[in-house]
Amino acid sequence: MAVYSAMISIPSLSSSKVEKLESFSLKNDGDIKLRRFTGSVVPIKQKLATCSVSRDGSASVDTDVPFPTDYTELLAQAKVAVELALKDNKQLMEIEFPTSGLGSVPGDGEGGIEMTESMLLIRQFCDCLISPEKATRSRIFFPEASEVKFARQSAFGGASFKLDYLTKPSFFEDFGFVEKVKMKDRVKPEDELFLVAYPYFNVNEMLVVEELYKEAVMNTTRKLIIFNGEIDRIRSGYYPPFFYPKLAALNKTLLSMMETVYYIHNFKGKNGGTLFRCYPGRWKVLRRVRNKYICLHEQDVMPSLKEVALNILPSA
Repeated sequence: MAVYSAMISIPSLSSSKVEKLESFSLKNDGDIKLRRFTGSVVPIKQKLATCSVSRDGSASVDTDVPFPTDYTELLAQAKVAVELALKDNKQLMEIEFPTSGLGSVPGDGEGGIEMTESMLLIRQFCDCLISPEKATRSRIFFPEASEVKFARQSAFGGASFKLDYLTKPSFFEDFGFVEKVKMKDRVKPEDELFLVAYPYFNVNEMLVVEELYKEAVMNTTRKLIIFNGEIDRIRSGYYPPFFYPKLAALNKTLLSMMETVYYIHNFKGKNGGTLFRCYPGRWKVLRRVRNKYICLHEQDVMPSLKEVALNILPSA
C-alpha cells in the first residue's frame, strides 16, 4: 500500500487576552471576594503536524510529539490529542498538566491561583477545540456554584458555553459537607460535550463526576473530558481506602474506563524528569539536558508515579 506524506495545519487559538483575573472566595453575604492577581493569556501560534495519508484516504498521525515549549504549544497538542481520541470514539478523557510552569510540580503554586490559571487555559482550550455552532451544546462544570459566577465575570465573560457546577456549599461546608447536586437534573438533551474543570479540592467532586458519567454519558454519544483533576491522588492511594472507600473504588470503575489523552507530570531532584503522553503516542519518561528533552524510557501503558520516581529515573 503506497503512503504519501502531507502536512496538516492545526488552527491557532484566538488572540484575545484576559487581563488581571484573580482567585476568589465566597463570603457569607454571597458576594465574591477577589484575592490574587494571576496574569494574562497570550495568543497561540499556528503549528504543523506531520501526517501520512494512504491511498484509501485513511491517515496515521505521527505520534512522536515533542515536549511543548510553552502553554500555547501545549494547548495545540492537547487539542489534536482530543480530536484524535474523539475519532477513535473515546468517551471519557483526561487532560492533566502543571499550571505554575511547564517544569513545576503540584504544590509549587497556591491552590486558588492554580485553579484560576486552569480556568484561563480551559477557556483558550474550548475556543480552540469547540466550533462556535457547538458552543451552546457544550457544558463546562466547575466544582462549585460560586466559581461559575466568577467564571462568567472573568474568563468566560461573553462566551456561549453553558457553565454549571458539581457541588453546592451547605451551612456545614466547614465540616466537609456539601449539598448534593443531581447530575441528571443538570444536563439537557441537546448537550453533546462535558468538560469538568479541576475537580480535586473537595473529595466529593470526583464522586459527582462518576455520577455524571454514569447518568449522562455512558451508553450515549456524549463525551466527557476531565481537565486538571489531579487524578494521580486517587491512583497513588493519597486518600487511604479505609477512610475513603468510595474514592478508592474509582480506580476500578471510572478510571479504568478513562483515556489519558494529554499528560505532564514532573519529578524534581537529582534524578528528576518528566512523565509525558500525547494521545495516541506512548508514555515517555523524559529528562531535560541543555534545554532539550531526551527520552529515557517509553511504554504503551501508564507507569505509576512511584515506578517512575524509584525505578525508571534513577536507573537512566
